[in-house]
Amino acid sequence: MKPVVAVVGRPNVGKSTFFNKVAGRRISIIEDTPGVTRDRIYVDAEWCGRDFTLIDTGGIEPGSDDVILEQMKAQAELAIDMADVIVFMVNVKDGMTAADKDVAAMLQKCGTPVILVANKVDNPGDPPMEIYEFYNLGIGDPWPVSSVHGLGVGDLLDEIVQYFPEDNENSDESDVIHVAIVGKPNAGKSSLVNQILGENRVIVSDIAGTTRDAIDTFYERDGKKYMLIDTAGMRKRGRINENVERYSVSRSLNAIDRADVCLIMIDAAEGITEQDTKIAGYVHEAGKASIVVVNKWDLVEKETNTMKNFKIKVKEDFNFMMYAPSVFISAVTGQRVDSLFEMMDKVVEQNTKRISTGILNDVLGEAVSAVQPPSDKGKRLKIYYTTQADIKPPTFVLFVNDAKLAHYSYVRYIENQFRARFGFEGTPIKFIIREKGKKK
Repeated sequence: MKPVVAVVGRPNVGKSTFFNKVAGRRISIIEDTPGVTRDRIYVDAEWCGRDFTLIDTGGIEPGSDDVILEQMKAQAELAIDMADVIVFMVNVKDGMTAADKDVAAMLQKCGTPVILVANKVDNPGDPPMEIYEFYNLGIGDPWPVSSVHGLGVGDLLDEIVQYFPEDNENSDESDVIHVAIVGKPNAGKSSLVNQILGENRVIVSDIAGTTRDAIDTFYERDGKKYMLIDTAGMRKRGRINENVERYSVSRSLNAIDRADVCLIMIDAAEGITEQDTKIAGYVHEAGKASIVVVNKWDLVEKETNTMKNFKIKVKEDFNFMMYAPSVFISAVTGQRVDSLFEMMDKVVEQNTKRISTGILNDVLGEAVSAVQPPSDKGKRLKIYYTTQADIKPPTFVLFVNDAKLAHYSYVRYIENQFRARFGFEGTPIKFIIREKGKKK
C-alpha cells in the first residue's frame, strides 16, 4: 500500500488549497465558507519518486454541537487513524486559536508523526513574528508555507517523505473496478457506501446535499478490488444557486466519466423523478455500464406484483437504457446489497466484451435476411459488413452503401439482434455508420 498523508486542522485554514497544489489540479472544492470540505478526499500524488495517497479532510471543530461539524470531526479522526504522516495546518493570519489547541491536543495522543504547517505566509524571506506563537501548541517547529503561491511547499514535501515507510511498492490498479454511485440528493448513496464498508466512511445525515465532493474509497471483496466513488446528489439546474453546488455537480459528472460502472440510485419511497431520468441520461451518454439501484425498498408497502410493476416503470421512464438491470435494496438494512456485486461484475464484463468479426457478420447476415433494410426513392440500404471497433462501450462500425438510408429504427433493430445473441446486459452499444470506400 502507498503511504498515506492526512491534512487536518480547523476549518478555513487552507487545507484544500494545499491539497490541490500538491495534487496539481483542482480536486477539493475551495470556497471561503468554513466547512465546505466535509468528507475525506483522496488523491494519488508523487514527490521525488515516492508515490503516496493524500487525504484532505473537513475542518475539525472539537467543541461544536453542530451535527455536520461533529461528523466532520469523526471523519478527520478516521483519516488520522489510517495516516502514516499527518500535516496539521494552522493559519498565521488568524493566529493561534482555541480550536487549534484542541486539535493539537488530539494529535499529540495519536502516535503518528505530525508536521505543523503555518499556512498563508505569502511573502518570501524570513517568516513573520506571528509564526512563533504556534510553538505553544507543543507539536514542534512550524513550517511556513503559502498554499496559494506554492512558497515552501516543496521543502515541506521533502520533510513529509522522510517519514514514509521504506516499503513503497506501487500496487497495480488495472484490475480495480471503479464504481460511481450517482443520483439525486438524499437517495441513500452514502448509506450504501457505509453499508458495504461496515463503517461510517461517508457522512450520512437526513439533510439533502450532505456529500458535496466525489469521494474514492478502496474496497476488496472475494479477491476482487473496487473503488467506490460516492458523489454529491445532482440537483436540477434551477436549484444550483451556490458555487459549491455547481462544483459538486461538475464533480459528479467527472466521477461518471472515470467510472467502469455506475449505480443509479433511485429513492423507492419518492418514485422516479425527472431528475433521475436526466442523471441516467448522463450515464447513458457517457457509455458506461450501469445498474438502476432502487433504494429504500424496505419502506415501500408491498402488494402483489409491486416489484414487477416498479421494474416496468423503470423501463418506461428510462426507455433509452432498456439494457440496464434493476436491483431493489435497502442500504440501511443491507437487503440485497450483496447481490449488487455479482451484478456489477457482470455488467462490467459486458461493457468490455469483444465479438469476433466472423461471428458478428453471421448474426448481421441473419438479421438482414429476416428483415430487409429500408429503401428511399427506389434506393435500398445495403449493409456490407460490420466489425467491432472499441469497448467501453462496445462500438460497432456498419459499412453501408449510403449512410442516409441507415434509419435509426433499423439500426436499433440490428442492436436488438446483437443483444439477443450476445447479451450486452447493463451496457449501451454504439454504432458508427460508414459508407464503404469513404475515409473517416
